[in-house]
Amino acid sequence: MQRSAYVKRRMAEDLSTASHLSDAMTTTEETQVTVMSWRSSGENLMFYFMLPVIVIGVIGTAGNALILYAMVVSKQHKKLLLIFNQNVIDLYSSVFLVITNSVKVFNIPLAGSLGYWLCTLFISDTFVWVGNIASVINLAAITVERYLKVCSKKNVRNWMIYSAITFAWIGSVVYIVTAVFSTTIVVNGTCLSYVNFRNQSAKLFYIIWNVLSFYVIILAIFVFCYGRILIAIRRQAKVMASHTTPQSSTAQTQSNQIQTNVIKTMIFVSAFYAVMWFPNYVVMLLYYFLFPNGNDVIIICYYASLLCEFLYMCTNPFIYATKFEPVKQVLVRMIPCKNT
Repeated sequence: MQRSAYVKRRMAEDLSTASHLSDAMTTTEETQVTVMSWRSSGENLMFYFMLPVIVIGVIGTAGNALILYAMVVSKQHKKLLLIFNQNVIDLYSSVFLVITNSVKVFNIPLAGSLGYWLCTLFISDTFVWVGNIASVINLAAITVERYLKVCSKKNVRNWMIYSAITFAWIGSVVYIVTAVFSTTIVVNGTCLSYVNFRNQSAKLFYIIWNVLSFYVIILAIFVFCYGRILIAIRRQAKVMASHTTPQSSTAQTQSNQIQTNVIKTMIFVSAFYAVMWFPNYVVMLLYYFLFPNGNDVIIICYYASLLCEFLYMCTNPFIYATKFEPVKQVLVRMIPCKNT
């Protein structure tokens, strides 16, 4: 869309749009923009949405920081670099979830260069989505790493792991920054994120790319890799049961338990991702194909789906705390208790 496109006067009253949900549609050959409007009731709903998001961010920050501490104390951060990086990403996302939504609460006027940077970096949730996309990429890397170690019996070298960590961060930054800065504009003091597409085909490609790349393909990786891993573990357990001697059984059993424990933890994290991110992608598709003009119901559903995504970052530490045995042992020792 061109910046000179006609914009309805009520755009000035519209709420700043949330990222990853395009708030405009082409209505004429001159690329006339129509923006979803909530008016006063929508503004109140947005305010009440940001408050629980800030609380989620605070809890996520504390939880992920605690898990990182436990991993360092148990020395698991050196053995499981990708899992450690996953928690670093979630901590980063939680911190910027608090910062970004705090900026939104103050409702700073968007004027000049400062207004444009506030729109692109904070109101468009750029920092938060960099963390979210990096988390998805890193989660897929963990899955592939576990698959190579268990099923292919290949030695995953450190340079491969560091390359995956680097790609998760850099790839996420490049993708989100490119998408935000090429499609976000400020009109009459209102931040419009993901609206400045060249045409409808470009917007359709962007939505389908998001759904396929960061959900469908990732889900397929989870199902294939962890399915093969579980089959391989069961087969190995049968073989070891028939060939293990009493002297070597204890050490082998401990090794298998550690490996199985890590895999179970990551299966929980991956399944939780599939469940918590599903509503957002459904709402995106419904908005584009069935409700292009938008309505209050679809907008409310969208913000509810965002809460599910943010809860994913907040509750991930609890999965590690309950399922990941080395981390669990450190956390248990931190709980004060009185011996009787």
